[in-house]
Amino acid sequence: MTLQELVHQAASLYLDKVAVCFDECNNQPPLYYTYKTVVNIASELSNFLLLHCDFQGIREIGLYCQPGINLPSWILGILQVPAAYAPIDPDSPPSLSTHFMKKCNLKYILVEKKQINKFRSSYETLLNGDTFTVEHNDLVLFTLHWKNDEMNLMLSDRKEKHEKEKRKNGVSSDNNNEEKVEEHMDVRLKHCLAYVLHTSGTTGIPKIVRVPHECIVPNIQHFRILFDITQEDVLFLASPLTFDPSVVEIFLALSSGASLLIVPTSVRMLPSKLAAVLFSHHRVTVLQATPTLLRRFGAQLIKSTVLSASTSLRVLALGGEAFPSLTVLKSWRGEGNKTQIFNVYGITEVSSWATFYRIPEKILNSNLKCEMPVQLGFPLLGTVVEVRDTNGFTIQEGNGQVFLGGRNRVCFLDDEVTVPRGTMRATGDFVTVKDGEIFFLGRKDSQIKRHGKRLNIELVQQVAEELQYVESCAVTWYNQEKLILFMVSKDNLVKDYIFKELQRHLPSHAIPDEVVLIDVLPFTSHGKIDVSELNKIYLNYINVKSECKLNGKEELWEKLQYLWKSILSLSEDLSKVPDESLFLNSGGDSLKSIRLLNEIEKLTGTSVPGLLEMILSSSILEIYNHILHTLFPDEELTFSKSCATKRKLSDINQEEAGGKSLHQKSAMSLNCNSEIKAFVALSRGSQILSLNTTMSLTKLGHFPSVYSSDLMSQTNIQSLKSLSPPALTGKSENPSFVAIVPEEGKPVIEAEKMELHVRWRSDTGKCVDASPLVIIPAFDKSSATVYIGSHSHRMKAIDLYSGKVKWEQILGDRIESSACVSKCGNFIIVGCYDGLVYVLKSSTGEKYWIFTTEDAVKSSATMDPTTGLLYIGSHDQHAYALDIYKKKCVWKLKCGGTVFSSPCLSLIPHHVYFATLGGLLLAINPATGNRIWKHSCGKPLFSSPQCCLQYICIGCVDGNFLCFTHLGEQVWQFSTSGPIFSSPCTSASEQDVFFGSHDCFIYSCNMEGHLRWKFETTSRVYATPFVFHNQSHSNDRLLAAASTDGKLWIVDSQTGQLQSVYELPGEVFSSPVVWESMLIIGCRNNYVYCLDLLGSNKK
Repeated sequence: MTLQELVHQAASLYLDKVAVCFDECNNQPPLYYTYKTVVNIASELSNFLLLHCDFQGIREIGLYCQPGINLPSWILGILQVPAAYAPIDPDSPPSLSTHFMKKCNLKYILVEKKQINKFRSSYETLLNGDTFTVEHNDLVLFTLHWKNDEMNLMLSDRKEKHEKEKRKNGVSSDNNNEEKVEEHMDVRLKHCLAYVLHTSGTTGIPKIVRVPHECIVPNIQHFRILFDITQEDVLFLASPLTFDPSVVEIFLALSSGASLLIVPTSVRMLPSKLAAVLFSHHRVTVLQATPTLLRRFGAQLIKSTVLSASTSLRVLALGGEAFPSLTVLKSWRGEGNKTQIFNVYGITEVSSWATFYRIPEKILNSNLKCEMPVQLGFPLLGTVVEVRDTNGFTIQEGNGQVFLGGRNRVCFLDDEVTVPRGTMRATGDFVTVKDGEIFFLGRKDSQIKRHGKRLNIELVQQVAEELQYVESCAVTWYNQEKLILFMVSKDNLVKDYIFKELQRHLPSHAIPDEVVLIDVLPFTSHGKIDVSELNKIYLNYINVKSECKLNGKEELWEKLQYLWKSILSLSEDLSKVPDESLFLNSGGDSLKSIRLLNEIEKLTGTSVPGLLEMILSSSILEIYNHILHTLFPDEELTFSKSCATKRKLSDINQEEAGGKSLHQKSAMSLNCNSEIKAFVALSRGSQILSLNTTMSLTKLGHFPSVYSSDLMSQTNIQSLKSLSPPALTGKSENPSFVAIVPEEGKPVIEAEKMELHVRWRSDTGKCVDASPLVIIPAFDKSSATVYIGSHSHRMKAIDLYSGKVKWEQILGDRIESSACVSKCGNFIIVGCYDGLVYVLKSSTGEKYWIFTTEDAVKSSATMDPTTGLLYIGSHDQHAYALDIYKKKCVWKLKCGGTVFSSPCLSLIPHHVYFATLGGLLLAINPATGNRIWKHSCGKPLFSSPQCCLQYICIGCVDGNFLCFTHLGEQVWQFSTSGPIFSSPCTSASEQDVFFGSHDCFIYSCNMEGHLRWKFETTSRVYATPFVFHNQSHSNDRLLAAASTDGKLWIVDSQTGQLQSVYELPGEVFSSPVVWESMLIIGCRNNYVYCLDLLGSNKK
């Protein structure tokens, strides 16, 4: 049985009955065709096509037209040839249709005369001098001649694939085995195909789907019985021809003696007008639609018209998307409504529908709230439904993926020529099976990983849709980083209500980042949510928000307080949020912090660097001051305590601003191998890199001696003779002792005290949050250099001993990234807020290479001494491996979250570790960029990972300090009482690890995760500690650390006893670096400091 035979059977019974009605809805009378007229027009077209078409291979004819009175006749005429019709949507992007036509190798295309100019202009590149046309009534037949190279390639691919299939299936080209042929469907058979479609391409490249009559006819036959279709029914053509439910709509009507109503595409876009046409003018009785199409009517119109007590609608079948919740569905029904409502489910690859479920009347009429989801129901005629687990085994209970098929329910995908009968197709839809009933969980592409937890965004939509004031809604995962709820509501003042209600019904990782109010949901020609259009709406929404300006500092403070109370769901009676209120202590979490960040940046109309860190770690007053610092950078604010005259950007001459060095350029060749420097590099966390040098270093046990360089801890370097230049005396506080945890009852011995004196300071013009990089040349230690950047956009090279500026380079934006040195020593590498990674000549500051990422780079680079590659992360959520000598990106990896912290390199095993604000710790192969393993911590990771021989350690904002093996197995976890932003630092023996916490303590743990000691500071500890030798007593190992209130702490690394404390005149987020008896650190009073550490014998 074929589709055309179904129509002929009905036509023989209902020859003079109305088969098709076309209403242009323009105050003109509708057009009507009887079954007799439809069949006659179809037969004329069939004769015309038989005369002009010479089929070779698959029998397909394209149809390019808009909905109209002749549409069913044109389809029927093509089917009677026999040939398959291949609809081409005039409103579809020409590039998508061109791909479809080429892939199908369409030789013949019927074009509606009214659309001829549009067709020619859209596809002029396809229409060459060999194109042949001939007219037939309202149609023009185009005969296309594809370029030989394109088509020969496609045909040879198809032929090769077919030959492989024959060999696989054991079919001889000379002597066909009838039994084998019977077990396969063949696309080339004359009466095989009914129509050809393509998938939407939303989850990849669009697939071509060729549908046999045997596959679709059972759908028509079963729905005729299921919906009890008679000649009295009126069905609406709700779907475009390119969406396979249209086949069911057309042939369900025309095989039953019923009428098919067609309206122009433009009318389908107007809900109120469409409702009047369907249910007042034409009394439609059967409607098949997507939930989105139904939602566009709006809850009030659905209840008063579509599903009212007096509606003409007898059957409503919803499919193509997740079925609405029963609570929403019942809210749409008017009292006394008797419409039968069905959930239908299927995929284009097994066209069209596969299952059905009629919602029981008792559930629809019940006043009880029903939380139960709607099941997919029962297989349609000839359809086999299986649920398989991840191993491919069929399951009877639990979660799995749906597979669809059946002996005759098989389609040909792309270049398939023969397909075994009974082939099962994966749907990409996940379900749960419970007591034999199947419930939809979501599309494979609707499953997202958000803040370490899996989330189905359709769940968010269903919950939101059930809330008061929400007429309809949609949820998108914008740029794979923001969860946006789009909502149609008549009340513009419901955002706060929505957020509070969602927090009651959803876990925290499912709360949207943003609620956007819109007038109407956009949908595609297939009646589904138009995600691309929603993304455009959101982009426009952001742009409009950014144009809103604040009316001063007072309004900022008021609105910040309002946002704080709103997002944290604090009492409206709270007139003022206390200045010292901390976000995390007031009920905030990482998701709410991101919401607050988004709202503040929309309010201010600009991005606020470092704001997320401030929200998670600082009081509301400190956050306010931080925002002010961004909005009013030229005004004296809380952080600027220095009385020194600041050098402003305007003081730098044009030559400097253009990137020139302050000093004369060197004549260094860009061929780095021609001038390799020997040096030692020091950076935060006691990271020491010795390259190309034979400087007197203690032997290192945990890296093979074959390496030309060694990574080591500061304590592994033998003491070099200290220089003692005149020192500037700064403010010093009396040392005091603190409680420690003695190890195994050892007595606490009082250590000798130290003093800190300012050796020099250097003004950078703005806050210095970056940490210093110190380079000591092997053959001239006196020329040691400090490299550091600041918020003033300046990168500076400063002589370590004298404080004299060697060069200064202006970059494109703020610098929070700490510098890294190249393997040859000729370059330093630093990230910038402008999204660029700058490679500068270490001797002059000249820009050698600039690499572009897609967002701010706050991460500091790490250099691989075995290859010279640089690894760095970006806020664009990617990790990069850069070859600066070849000036190219070697690999780029999507990390599943913003990379704020710095990567860490392990040589054995050869891994590079990255951490993300999405809570992921990733181990990556440094050579290939392939992920080796990942661990989700569930909360943002601002701390940088730190490796040693056996373990990898990192701190998390949930207050936990975590330790893993290099295989990714968590070994232990240590809990503090505040978020950890500080990165860890290990002792030389790798027996101890040190880190700070926002609970104001510095911690020392052994590698079993047991606390050795903790030291209480006077403020939060953001910076990374640094372990070093006491120059006065070489056996003593000390620890330098900084708290955010500007205090520098020197403690004994073995006992935690205080040796000295010094207060800088500004906040400190920079980490200290110590060389010999000098400590270098940045401060938020705009200065870089170098302090001398003086023991009692050096005072």
